[in-house]
Amino acid sequence: MEPKREPSSVDLAALVGELGAYEGAKLDKAYLYGDDLVRLKLRDYDRGRVELLCEVGDVKRVHAAAPEHVPDAPGRPPDFAMMLRNRLSGADLVDVSQYEFDRIVEFTFERDDGTTSIVVELFGDGNIAVLDEDRRVLDCLDTVRLKSRTVAPGSTYEFPESRVNPLAVDYDTFAALMDESDTDLVRTLATQLNLGGLWGEELCSRAGVEKAMPIEDAGDAEYERLFDALDRLSAALQSADLDPRVYREDDRVVDVAPVRLEERERAGLDAEPHETFNDALDAYFHELEREAEEPGEDRPDFEAEIAKRKRIIDQQEGAIQDFEAQAEAERERAELLYAHYDLVDEILSTIRAAREDDVPWDDIAARFEEGQDRGIPEAEAVVDVNGEQGTVTVAIDDERIELEADTGVEKNADRLYQEAKRIEEKKQGALEAVEDTREELKELKRQREEWEAREAEGGPDDDAEEDGEDEARRPDEEWLSMTSIPVRSDEKWYERFRWFHTSDGFLVIGGRDADDNEEIVKKYLDRGDRFFHTQAEGGPATVLKASGPSEAAPEHPDIPEGSKEEAARFAVSYSSVWKDGKFAGDVYEVAYDQVSKTPESGEFLDKGGFAIRGDRTYYDDTAVGVAVGITCEPETRVIGGPPETIEDRAVTTVRVEPGRFAQADVGKRIYREFRERFADTSFVRKVASPDRIQHFLPPGGSRIVDDE
Repeated sequence: MEPKREPSSVDLAALVGELGAYEGAKLDKAYLYGDDLVRLKLRDYDRGRVELLCEVGDVKRVHAAAPEHVPDAPGRPPDFAMMLRNRLSGADLVDVSQYEFDRIVEFTFERDDGTTSIVVELFGDGNIAVLDEDRRVLDCLDTVRLKSRTVAPGSTYEFPESRVNPLAVDYDTFAALMDESDTDLVRTLATQLNLGGLWGEELCSRAGVEKAMPIEDAGDAEYERLFDALDRLSAALQSADLDPRVYREDDRVVDVAPVRLEERERAGLDAEPHETFNDALDAYFHELEREAEEPGEDRPDFEAEIAKRKRIIDQQEGAIQDFEAQAEAERERAELLYAHYDLVDEILSTIRAAREDDVPWDDIAARFEEGQDRGIPEAEAVVDVNGEQGTVTVAIDDERIELEADTGVEKNADRLYQEAKRIEEKKQGALEAVEDTREELKELKRQREEWEAREAEGGPDDDAEEDGEDEARRPDEEWLSMTSIPVRSDEKWYERFRWFHTSDGFLVIGGRDADDNEEIVKKYLDRGDRFFHTQAEGGPATVLKASGPSEAAPEHPDIPEGSKEEAARFAVSYSSVWKDGKFAGDVYEVAYDQVSKTPESGEFLDKGGFAIRGDRTYYDDTAVGVAVGITCEPETRVIGGPPETIEDRAVTTVRVEPGRFAQADVGKRIYREFRERFADTSFVRKVASPDRIQHFLPPGGSRIVDDE
């Protein structure tokens, strides 16, 4: 068993209660070891010397350590440690808290000249941030700049998006969360309830239920036993009724927990009790550190590094799922408005007419209350009228939706779609991060395979993952008639740009705006790639990738002419040529090293601009053309691009050409068309909402081909 290298949310819930006993202690000095271990030396009136260790590297931990377990003071303190000493010397520790049910611990110190907080993030790559009384970041070990949040000196600190706190839910909420799942009990507890795999299994053991039981087979009896086990765990943590244990396997520490774990003892692990959970943590991590320092075999610990990357991916994917759920909720609200168009339009029209006659907001609210007494459906749907904000809140299908009263149904729905789009944009940073981590994981597995191959002197690699046999492609008509299609997706780094795969499987990416063009040329134009652009200004910087992000491409890769022609069509279709209502334009192609961000002497390049040097290959009168479709295998998603490649990959497609209809309107019409084609309309809503379709439509006006 791989040893535990970071605390769980349950661990921290138990720990902060014990660390709260040190409130009132004064800080003497702060130390920084390397770039991931902070030591806070305090003096407590009752306990004397207190050493707090906060580590956020490969090993993550927070606990008070015995003096003999504290590393010797380093040499000259770095700037981060000096900043801590200047801010905190003589300050009182006034609070220790866990942020909701996340793996974040915050220490708050007070001194006559102000309040300082130290936030220790024990998830992902780990971080420690120091905040002033206004929650502004004074300094941090790592600068984080994601679309979802920023942790950098000078920025206002923001916690990550909060997730479910299983220790605070009531039974009805617990049951509702369980019902939302489509897997088994243990996975539901791990994901829907945010408990993780170990505690999901532990609760099943304590409740006496089969962890592999499918959720649809579980009933009130199983739910009640599981909730009772969860409630007892929560009560034990809140009352500090703990039974801390360090668990060993083959005389090596592998786990530490604030309470006895049936799962660990059932597995035959030796349990070592401790008086406090903090003492157990200190003993565990000290021994783990000592074991790591013992000389071992020369073989790298691939398993530990692979397990670490997998944990990081799980955390990153959890954040992505949260963003997706929030965006999906906004889209569902928008669609409810269209589904009850007449009712919502009547409510908004009534308010606008009243305001045009200078009717006070309180009187408008009173009129709706009168209508409710008379059983008028439109009035019964109104649950709140807010004159200060100029909004009205309606209840449709048990969903409350706040509307701007001075606009119509369409603009309110568009506002919700835009909010969904904004939320989805926040996950882009997480998508990039998870893609990087996957590449690291792939490289580690490759290195492990090479090492084992050398050990076996060229023999077969028994641990190598076997590729599954290719299944026969399901007929498109069968997908369209299915009443329930499972959603399967694995979002890629390039999906933030315009993209498609050519008929030969080459990836093509293009910018949506000047910022994208700038990033593509600077970051993603690599050796062997081909660059395409329209002769006319106002087009995407289009790159046909010769290799994947972790592959080395040859200087002159063999790219079929058909793929180049498709890339040229992509470049012209998403350019100003389409926006101008034209059906063809000229495109040129150059090698990657002919594109430069350095202008000629005396010239200037705008953002997103670039200089081309050398000969060009032209594709004259390249026809525009875009198709948008839905794929069902191996992944379920919207795709778009040149019709000849999209129609070969998608179950069903819709072609568009330059026309007079706005991009958003065409996206909605295609969405309605897809809903008519699929028997599983909920599947279309999940994977091909209007805003996702719009993602693949060219800028400017369009029309559906053969749309009268």
